[in-house]
Amino acid sequence: MEWQDVASPEVIGLLPGADPALKGEYVVLMGHLDHLGVDKDPKPGADSIYNGALDNASGSAQVLAIARAFAALPQRPSRSILFNFVAAEEQGLLGSEYYATHPLYPLRKTVANINIDGVNQWGRTSDVTVIGMGASDLDDYLRQAAQSQNRTLVPDPESEKGFYYRSDHFNFAKVGVPALYTDSGTSFVGRDENYSKTKRDEYTANDYHKPSDEIKADWDLSGAVEDARLMMAVGYNVANADRLPEWKEGN
Repeated sequence: MEWQDVASPEVIGLLPGADPALKGEYVVLMGHLDHLGVDKDPKPGADSIYNGALDNASGSAQVLAIARAFAALPQRPSRSILFNFVAAEEQGLLGSEYYATHPLYPLRKTVANINIDGVNQWGRTSDVTVIGMGASDLDDYLRQAAQSQNRTLVPDPESEKGFYYRSDHFNFAKVGVPALYTDSGTSFVGRDENYSKTKRDEYTANDYHKPSDEIKADWDLSGAVEDARLMMAVGYNVANADRLPEWKEGN
């Protein structure tokens, strides 16, 4: 065994709420910055850098784009928005665990967590996949926003893989903060019903946690744009809501 101490910076941006009575409550939008670094024993002539273009440079970029959009609003939402770029997700959700146990702002005042871990790189969908669908009222906020795009919510088609427990929102859920984690929809506009599974299987087999996770020439980010607007709408509406989102009964 080898032991190595590594310090990983995390980046946090705060957009203060406009309502003096509510700006001490926080909606968190989050993505992880890290991937797997450099392969110490690459195959001859092979790329050794784990760029993590989809997982999760794309999610970090989407959080940053949403942050810019919030900052450009003519009227800030009532509650504060916290943009949290965490580290060491690939090492066991360590960065989000650190924040959840050493929060900069009180967790009892943290009203929601919206986690973006990878975007939809294959085009527009008529639905939105919710990992852990039915867990909290955040599904209702997402459903309302999706209706404005004529889209529906669907549950995780691969729940046996345990994705709910494998990304950073889970550390917020463990300490009681309602958390939302979505994935690419499964019904791609203009594609047959097998397209989603085919592309997911291709990515898992060829690029997931491999140096080949790079930007591809055939990426179509039109669906990612629509999803970003959904996540912003959910965050904005929670930040202005009269009542806080809660866990559904049994969760």
